[in-house]
Amino acid sequence: MCGKVIFKTLCVSLLITFCLLPLTRAGEKNWPEEIRVGFVPSMGEGDVELYASLTAHLEKELGIAVRSYTAKDYAGIIRALAYGQIGFARLGPKSYIEAKDRAEIEALSLELNKKGEPGYYGILIAKKGSGIENFEQSKGKRFLFTEPDSTSGYLVPSVMFARDLKINPKTWFSSVGFSGSHGDSILVVKNGKADVAAVATKLLDRMVEKGEVKHEDFVILKKSELIPGPCFASLTKLPPDLKQAFQDALLSFNSHKEDLKKLQCGGYEKTDDKTYDIIRELEEMKKKAASG
Repeated sequence: MCGKVIFKTLCVSLLITFCLLPLTRAGEKNWPEEIRVGFVPSMGEGDVELYASLTAHLEKELGIAVRSYTAKDYAGIIRALAYGQIGFARLGPKSYIEAKDRAEIEALSLELNKKGEPGYYGILIAKKGSGIENFEQSKGKRFLFTEPDSTSGYLVPSVMFARDLKINPKTWFSSVGFSGSHGDSILVVKNGKADVAAVATKLLDRMVEKGEVKHEDFVILKKSELIPGPCFASLTKLPPDLKQAFQDALLSFNSHKEDLKKLQCGGYEKTDDKTYDIIRELEEMKKKAASG
């Protein structure tokens, strides 16, 4: 009799233990064994390391392996989505629009800035003490965009030049080039190898947080209107419940205040494609300005 009781107790204990273990969702829900998440290299190729805590959180919440992926430029992430090499990606507003034109994707979550606003700002910066205290003093100086698929590093300043300042950067500045990333633009201006650059407020804040620069190293010559924040997007063909679970996992990361602080991020909220219609409008403005 004692043996039967012990056996029954052991079975109940094992059953409870089994029920508490996480289920393998890949087999249970016909999900892939792992997913790959791409990160546009806004700060160079260090974005994967920067988002390691978020990636670990996604893996824990989804119950499947999550692998990070980056490329040397924005176009590399867009190609990876178009060829199905990655299932999800964190994209800037302009790179999302570019990717949407080349791949069947959908926006899931928008990244808030550290003040909780649904976006960020583009700024034109110069080195403090360089003799450039306002935009008018930037005439004849060396200027840098970041790269052609950047929103705040190319699209927004291009519209700002044409619509607001009524200038052609190629004739206003002595030289116009591309640095490759916001981080590079910020450091190049700080080191005096370029005079003015277009960057994002949140990425300047991130470099200040890392101790690489100080806010007082720079003068802000111009500031844009609020730009919709970067988004996490997915391939449309992925299982609907996987996309929903990914979105839910991002929203649940909002409780990780210290990790969000390191990212200079205020959290995530649900979004959709319409949020980025303003970027399409800016693209049209830039095209009209170039043709006119």
